[in-house]
Amino acid sequence: MSDTLNRVAQVLEARKGADADSSYVASLYHKGLNKILEKLGEESVETIIAAKDAQISGDCSDVIYETADLWFHSLVMLAQLGQHPQAVLDELDRRFGLSGHVEKASRPSA
Repeated sequence: MSDTLNRVAQVLEARKGADADSSYVASLYHKGLNKILEKLGEESVETIIAAKDAQISGDCSDVIYETADLWFHSLVMLAQLGQHPQAVLDELDRRFGLSGHVEKASRPSA
């Protein structure tokens, strides 16, 4: 699994220096973080709708497709912020085996 994330991360990093007209990702980088976050929000809503539809229809193909878009745009956001997907995997590893209640209680209060 991390192989795929590493390959995507490499492509996303390479697109940072590309001309905005040369790729979709390069155009997102050119438009800035707010546009990336807007796309991430759109993909979140589309994923939610697809999940609700899948619960009714029993067909999860759209929710898988939309989740891929959501994850992809999350990776673009992370790359824009100079972060690698491994940081998220490391955080998930850190949480593995912890009760969700314990993990949440250990967070600094905002």
